Amino acid sequence: MGVAFIHQIIRQAVNPFDSTTFRPGNFWQEEQDPALTVDSIHQEVVSDIEELLDKVAQDHRTRTILLAGDSGSGKSYLLGRLKKLLNSKAFFAYIGPWPDSDFIWRHTLRNTVDSLMYVPEGRQESQLLLWLKSLSAFRDEGLMKQLLGERNLFIHNLKGVFPSGIYNANEFFGVLYDLTNPEMYPLACEWLKGDDLDEETLKALKVKRAIETEEIALKILGNFGKISAATQPIVLCFDNLDNIDRALDGFINLQALFNVNSIIHNQKLKNFLVIISIVTNTWKQNSKRIQQADQARIDLPIRLQPITLDQAETLWASRLYSLHRQANSLLSSSIYPLNRQHLEDKFPGGKTRPRYVLMLGRQLFQEAKIEGFDGSTEFDLDVNSTPIDPFAAFQLVWLKEFNKTQEKISRIRKFSAPELIQMLREALNALQVHGIQTKLLPSPTYASYSLSYHLPVQLGRIGVVWTEEPNLISFCNLMKACQKALKQNLCQTIHLIRAEGVGTPNNQGYKLYNQIFTGYRNRHIIPDMTSVHYLATYHSLVNAACAGELVVGDHTPSLSDLEALIRKSKILRDCPLLQSLGVFSGSTQITGVAGTSSINQQKPVVRKELAQPFHDVKEFLLNLVKTQQMMGCQILIQNALDQFPLVENTQVEQLIEELCQENQIFILDPNAEPAAQLVCLITK
Repeated sequence: MGVAFIHQIIRQAVNPFDSTTFRPGNFWQEEQDPALTVDSIHQEVVSDIEELLDKVAQDHRTRTILLAGDSGSGKSYLLGRLKKLLNSKAFFAYIGPWPDSDFIWRHTLRNTVDSLMYVPEGRQESQLLLWLKSLSAFRDEGLMKQLLGERNLFIHNLKGVFPSGIYNANEFFGVLYDLTNPEMYPLACEWLKGDDLDEETLKALKVKRAIETEEIALKILGNFGKISAATQPIVLCFDNLDNIDRALDGFINLQALFNVNSIIHNQKLKNFLVIISIVTNTWKQNSKRIQQADQARIDLPIRLQPITLDQAETLWASRLYSLHRQANSLLSSSIYPLNRQHLEDKFPGGKTRPRYVLMLGRQLFQEAKIEGFDGSTEFDLDVNSTPIDPFAAFQLVWLKEFNKTQEKISRIRKFSAPELIQMLREALNALQVHGIQTKLLPSPTYASYSLSYHLPVQLGRIGVVWTEEPNLISFCNLMKACQKALKQNLCQTIHLIRAEGVGTPNNQGYKLYNQIFTGYRNRHIIPDMTSVHYLATYHSLVNAACAGELVVGDHTPSLSDLEALIRKSKILRDCPLLQSLGVFSGSTQITGVAGTSSINQQKPVVRKELAQPFHDVKEFLLNLVKTQQMMGCQILIQNALDQFPLVENTQVEQLIEELCQENQIFILDPNAEPAAQLVCLITK
């Protein structure tokens, strides 16, 4: 009875080894299911890192770990696991790939503060507030009552605790005080991240200027380390290094990161644990380009080892546990319908990588789904164990990543100008836009805010500048750089992408803006969040593909493979910003008054709102059946409702009926109880 019932459950279920669950990313944007963690995998590494972290906590001397592992060995997942295990004894920062090495300190500071703004599991306040409130100034309740509302007393107290070594102490401690005020907290975080704030905000924070140089960013990061020595260490995790800025020789500029690490050590920035996570092959290719003195700053080199077949079996069991629990009966094996022999046949050496175990599990589970199924219906059902449709699998991967991006990113200014331009460039590359060149503007300060390209429907080089920095003095200087680029004929057309304000007619920057962008040729495009969600989603997939961590169905696509999937899917055609830039031949540009294009009224194409009624829901239903080949009708409906909360159950049922009428799918036994009905894919 148990085996028969579990086989029913297997046919109904979504494959628990589905590739959309493979890829970890920024550990503050991923929620690891503890039930899927196998503690024995890399346990020695976890112990070694915890031991080193404890040493940092004891003597406050910064250490560095080089964490190397093959693609699919579980590096990024391990970082998330470390954060989950050790967040009670350290603050964790995830540092993603930087777009320009000239901004690496500002990028590191920005990512650090962004991470500190996340709320750890089981806590009510952000890491930043937990860090601040663990200082001695907050430990005495009587003193805290005195401090509330007393900014100067707060600053005086902290200067007493840290009499030296704090850069710009009055302003820095004042901004920390503002973190305790819910109304000022967002502005204080923006300043700490390095946003180029307007004069009004700077005045409200009682600071003279923004963190606008690499040197100041380094010193502010040093402030964090100095103060954290009185609380807990800060763990800086550098990941996805295959998509960082490239040096002049075309190789990734890994030396820039090791320069940062050496400066942290040489200047004795306290209380940091630096973890550099890198693909083993990437390290082998680039380590010779790293100066030996900088390599000597690595305190603990770690190489992730392959896992054993016992660990692989436990990994399978963790994925299958929820299905076994539904069977309500004990099975002879915790990995049924898989078996140990599958592992021994596939990996005769007795060792492998976690990803390969999961991919094998997906394949074998699919075979188990159709085992014993004779396909005796009027249709030719796709019930053979064939590779799943990579296009359908990619669309599901995209949808999951897009939904995650929507939930985590709510402001365009989450990203710096160089990051925004990098994301735009990656999308243009995928769309095979010709002649893309970075750093159009002839200004060291603003070059990374710009790029240029050619379009077949338009003569001359087209420049694009994207900045959301609210400081109008900086905006004026940017306009001067745009004017200079046009005068030097570096481009014949220039587009400004900016949602922030452009000042008033009394501002010099506004006057220059009016001269440049209110004519016919040059345009000001106002971006929306939907566009940023599209670009950020693709950027996340690019990071994964470059690191060899992206899994789509049965494949691990390279960057060029990912670009081909993007073009085939035409997903980026739904990005309003790319539409407005006119990169799609024959696309309609959205033109406002005075040469301004506004795309703020464009609606998201997925999840939250449906641009075409139910089109995306129907596409999702078909793609899911394509990747599963066979699944329970009710489970299919529930997956659709989870992805599209605005859709009703009856509407999903109607879409399934339409797919049946179109001979795309087939309900195996429409007269059975709803819970027993199976949906199968029809072979064309």
